[in-house]
Order: sequence, then C-alpha cells, then structure tokens
Amino acid sequence: MKPLNNYYTTMVRISSKSHFQLFNSFLLFLVGGVFTLSTTLVSCKAPSTPEQAANASNSTKTKVLQMGYMTAGDLLKIKGLLEKRLNPLGIKVQWSKFAAGPQLLEAMNVGSVDFGFVGETPPIFAQASGVPFVYVASSKPGTGEGTAVVVNKDSPIKTIADLKGKGLAFQRATAQQYFVLKVLEEAGMKLSDIKHINLTPLETRAAFERKSVDAAVIGDPHLALFQKTGSIRIIRDGKGISTQGGYWLGSRNFVKDNPDVVKVILEEVNNVGKWAEANPHQVAELISPEAKIDVPTLELVSKRRLYTLRPLSEEVLSGQQKIADLFYEQKFITKKINVKEATLSSKQYAALTPSEIKP
Repeated sequence: MKPLNNYYTTMVRISSKSHFQLFNSFLLFLVGGVFTLSTTLVSCKAPSTPEQAANASNSTKTKVLQMGYMTAGDLLKIKGLLEKRLNPLGIKVQWSKFAAGPQLLEAMNVGSVDFGFVGETPPIFAQASGVPFVYVASSKPGTGEGTAVVVNKDSPIKTIADLKGKGLAFQRATAQQYFVLKVLEEAGMKLSDIKHINLTPLETRAAFERKSVDAAVIGDPHLALFQKTGSIRIIRDGKGISTQGGYWLGSRNFVKDNPDVVKVILEEVNNVGKWAEANPHQVAELISPEAKIDVPTLELVSKRRLYTLRPLSEEVLSGQQKIADLFYEQKFITKKINVKEATLSSKQYAALTPSEIKP
C-alpha cells in the first residue's frame, strides 16, 4: 500500500470524525450515489439451482463484499437486494457508511471497502495519492441545479465577483471543488481570490445557518430544503457547467478477481436507475420515511438527477483527464496523473459490464 501524500492525509484528517456522528439519515440522501428502490426491479435473478450457484461461485474469489455508501436512503442496502443476489453464491455483504467520497476512498486504500460510488473529484486526489482503485462505470450528470453557491437572503453579496476576499464554505477534494473552480473562472477569479473554509456538507450547512460564513456551496437535499423555506439566494447553480457525473469505483484486486460480483452490482444500479428516472414522485415517496424529508422536496431533488449508468468511453475518460490536468496546474495535486492508469483492459470491462450499458 502506498502512503498518502500530505495533502490527502490532511484532507482526510480534517473530515475524520465518526461517520455516524457526522451524518444522520437527514444528511446524506442522494449525496453520493445511485440508490436502489424496489425488489421488483431486479432483472437478473439469483441462481435457481444449487448447481447454478456453485458454477457462479467458482468464478469469484471473495466471500464478503464490503460496500461503501454515502446515502441514508440507500434502499439497495435497506431492501437487501445485493444480499438476495449474492448470498446464494456464498457471498456476504457488509455495508459501511461514509461522510463523503474522500473518506470512502481512504477506506478502500486500507482494504476495508471493496466497492462504492463517489463524485468526479475524489478519484483524482486518490489516484495522485496512490490509492489502488479502478474506474468501473460512470453515472450520467444531472441538470446541475442540485448544487449552488448560496448566501442568506439578506446578504449584501449579489454576484460571484462580490465573493472576493469573502469566506466560502465547501469540502476540499470533492466535486464541489471543481464546481467552485468553474464558477470562479466564469467570473474571472481564482480560488486564491476567496477565503476557502474546508467543511463537510453537514458542517457547511450548520455554519451557513449560524451565518458564520459569508457564502456556501450547498447541494441537494439541503439546497432544495433551503429553497423551500425561502431563506437563501442562489448566486450561481451548476446549470450549464460541464460536469462528469460520478463514478462507481472498486479496489483493483477485488474487481479483477470478482467480475461477476461487480456485474451484479451494476445490473442492480442501472435497472433501478431507469425506473427512478421515469418515476420521480414514487422515488420521493419511497425515500421520504427514511430521509425524514417531505415528498415534494424529494421529488424536486429526484427530478434534478439522472440515475442510469454509462460506460467508460474515451469521451468520459478524456473529460476526467481534463479535470486532473486542471488540478495539477492549480497545484491541488502534486503529481501529474494519467487517468487511464486507473482503468482496466477492454477484455476485463467486457466481462463485468452489463450489456445495457456497453457502448
């Protein structure tokens, strides 16, 4: 295992409070991934005979799948859908909850997570730090309206340019950092023109409510809730800003040794994603009791998202490389990276990618 560089270590330490202390069920709905919604949506059934189960089990090496997640409303976990698919193969599923993508990837670095979903930015910092992961699939980017730079409604700040010299709260090494860079660039500014306050999403929300920061980057579902109360003004949301979406990642050794297990995960994610995109109201109704957020707010959140997967095409990887190059130029990472070094061979991808999300 390669040691983490100083930047990544510092970032993890800043956000190293207990996962369960930092995030309750209200916090992390839909922050970091695609969630599974109904047992009726499973397209690929578990083996129906002991012989089928034995044959499938022979193509995997793991006996325990360690899944990382960042959503309180993750019904893939709540409904036990992976367990229903994998338990007949003699594979148990263990779940670990994380504050954000950087923490999940740190857990993957030390071997306590095999697979999970993160935004576009954490993999870049992780690769620069030597974390042994691989990109497996990409989620489609949403409308961009679910993330925004916001101020209190009575703030004198009217534009992004007014943030010069002001404090802006957001978490480093997450997708928020790339969003902030693009927003500032649009206004002819750099990150050095503002005072960055590095806080987790929950800490950002709390600081913003106390009015201890001038402005904050807020994402759904918090953004939708703030909009409902009318207590904020949006200075700039992500609409029109090119984004990569997020990524399903796996430990390199785990993915290499267990392509059939990875394929099961991707099948579940993509099938429910199609259903979710067609049924935002039903998504909200299902999630509301778990997230403790009203249905209309969650329906708005759902409409801003896309849930289905796309393959790791040259276009997707090229876009991710551009972000990595930008972060190196900005000296956010100290090592220039080649994103493709965190990918698999075409033969390996063919073995684990469901036919519906292949090019």
